[in-house]
Amino acid sequence: MNVFELTRALVDIESITGNEEQVGLYLHDYLSRLAERHHGRVERTEVEPGRFNVFAQFGAAPVVTLSTHMDTVPPFFPSSEDEEFIWGRAACDTKGIIACMLKAAEALLDQGPANLGLLFVVGEERNSVGAFHAARQPRGSRYLINGEPTENKLALGSKGALRYEIIAEGRMAHSAYPHLGESAIEKLLDALAGIRRIELPVDPVLGPSTVNIGTLTGGRAPNVIPDYAKAEIFIRLVGDSAATRAAVDRACNGRAVAHKVLEVPAVRLRALPGIETTVVAYTTDIPAFDGAWGEPLLLGPGSIHVAHTLEERVPKRQLLEAVELYQRMVKDLWKQESK
Repeated sequence: MNVFELTRALVDIESITGNEEQVGLYLHDYLSRLAERHHGRVERTEVEPGRFNVFAQFGAAPVVTLSTHMDTVPPFFPSSEDEEFIWGRAACDTKGIIACMLKAAEALLDQGPANLGLLFVVGEERNSVGAFHAARQPRGSRYLINGEPTENKLALGSKGALRYEIIAEGRMAHSAYPHLGESAIEKLLDALAGIRRIELPVDPVLGPSTVNIGTLTGGRAPNVIPDYAKAEIFIRLVGDSAATRAAVDRACNGRAVAHKVLEVPAVRLRALPGIETTVVAYTTDIPAFDGAWGEPLLLGPGSIHVAHTLEERVPKRQLLEAVELYQRMVKDLWKQESK
């Protein structure tokens, strides 16, 4: 298969987070055939029942490892294509990236023996469980080329993540007698208003920190004073989180309780000569790897602006370009390591 056919084959395997088994089996089979031709080895490492990472190694130890995630966000929809794009869930985030990495690895191995790894992990879209698991089982890789949609530009950094559940409690009463109750929803709204007024930091490279109120739940019925309410918020970090966390606690004080669910730090990355650079606002698996698989770099075809949408697509031109870029990056890093 060429890279377009491989991208479509991968897109057509539904792999919403938690249901990565079938795409994992497909990749294991694909890499096993590649390993047979080039004296490599392939392994599946269970992360949770029915969920596993897939790793292929060529050579004594991988100097460079190409890596991305297998899982997708819902809803699933199958592939299609026209002259310019391949469409479908995960076309750019990240089934097209996987296809490019596989084709780049094939080309590199056809050119001769290579100290190369390929690592595909589960769970990035939810909690990076696959990357955290892999970080506990390093294979000696010196560099990790992580794949996310960057329009084939090397990312100089990515924002971090700070996720909270904001929970307010009250006392139920008949809505005709509100003074007998205590509205949890009103408390929550006051806390969220305070959070929205926080002056978030701005970084000269990564840009502004931002906050999103993602979900709101609560209440029993329109004629009942609500005794419970919850919001989920997501803050994109651009530096140290201490001041932001303190501000969230102050905004909630006396109104609600802020339960921290997840924190992922912002990361700074380096460039390679001759490859255009960018900065991305999203969070990746890179912090979860924590350097265990080597110095990270971040690049992939496609635009994050269409990822997670019903218009998800990846330009065919960028797929072809990424196959060449991944080869070039691996070779450049091999040369740096041999000096």
